[in-house]
Amino acid sequence: MLKAIFFDLDDTLLWDQKSVKDAFVATCKVAEERYGVDHEQLEEAVREEARKLYSSYEFYPFTQMIGINPFEGLWGNFLDEHDEFPKMKEMVPLYRKDAWTAGLKKLGVDDPDFGYELAERFPEERRKTPFVYEETFKTLDALKGNYRLLLLTNGSPDLQNTKLTITPELVPYFDKIVISGDFGRGKPDPSLFEHALSLMELEKEEVIMVGDNLMTDILGANRAGIQSVWINRHEKERNEVIPTYEIKHLEELFSIIEELK
Repeated sequence: MLKAIFFDLDDTLLWDQKSVKDAFVATCKVAEERYGVDHEQLEEAVREEARKLYSSYEFYPFTQMIGINPFEGLWGNFLDEHDEFPKMKEMVPLYRKDAWTAGLKKLGVDDPDFGYELAERFPEERRKTPFVYEETFKTLDALKGNYRLLLLTNGSPDLQNTKLTITPELVPYFDKIVISGDFGRGKPDPSLFEHALSLMELEKEEVIMVGDNLMTDILGANRAGIQSVWINRHEKERNEVIPTYEIKHLEELFSIIEELK
């Protein structure tokens, strides 16, 4: 019998990709005004340089295990005091500056001071633009009280809690919030899902996992023997990971829940 629903956070309940995109546009337009560079080309260049730089750091394997992407590095502070987080905290100010400076350079602008200015601007813009999908609250309102809810998110505790601080309405819906950086392993590691089950004192048959990422949310749930619901809003192609259910909109969850009754 279904007793609880586990939700992913980024791009399942919070529209993180849009927040990051809007922060890039706002920041890159500052460069367009200053130097006449095309803001879209600059965004592409900075994203590329950020990915390259990020994968060169010694803490990169840790970020992959916990599930922290290069663009989170462009605005997170990583004030967590365990594992590799202190190294990340030390490195990210330089990482931000280098990524933006290298992106500018690619478009023919050699100005490290301006690179630094944009690097500091981007986190401000990202904090200003938290987006929650329209259907998120409606869905959670209908579930709360009938099912126990757990938030299962990959990332740095400091950064994921920052996201929750700037969208404070989300937190009260959840009985528990599990962040991979606290646990020491990220989705798709089944041990994280087993940890969440034990916190809720539930069996795997009593839960479904809802998430947007086949390689983390769905693969991890599958490995832990939990039924999975892939929310595929943007008609992505499926890969070899097969969810139990696929939906395009959170409100389609209710017919699945009916079926599971």
